[in-house]
Amino acid sequence: MFSILSRRGTVWPYAPLIIWTVIVLALGTGLGAMDETSRFIGPFLKWLLPNTPPETIKFIHALIRKFAHFAEYAVLAFLAWNAFRYFSRPILFAFLLAAAVAIIDEFDQSFNSARTSSIYDILLDCAGALSVCVALYFVLRYWQRFRHPSDQGE
Repeated sequence: MFSILSRRGTVWPYAPLIIWTVIVLALGTGLGAMDETSRFIGPFLKWLLPNTPPETIKFIHALIRKFAHFAEYAVLAFLAWNAFRYFSRPILFAFLLAAAVAIIDEFDQSFNSARTSSIYDILLDCAGALSVCVALYFVLRYWQRFRHPSDQGE
């Protein structure tokens, strides 16, 4: 017999992953184009840096967008690890899923006239995912030693 708790316990880790994946892929459409994000990032930067030349504002805007690539795929990899943490190699699956979403996103952008598709964006996305995967590997490794001191050979 299925109870609400057992169904929720198996589905719950996947819900944030699915929602974030939809958000990432939605931002890969015209919604995430530079013209769209410049509507709120541009005025904010002009307010924050009032005497800055427009070329510098545009450059900072581009940097923010590139950091967003890195960050959104770092979050995606973390959520994927959380969903896959009971699998045999959750960190590997988290990275592979994030890389697959990055490839699909850039492929989709190649058909959108408001967006540009670039292999460098895929590499940046994968770097964000990889950074979280490496951090998770070392944190989990440290935590395992901390929780099980007998594993240290004492």
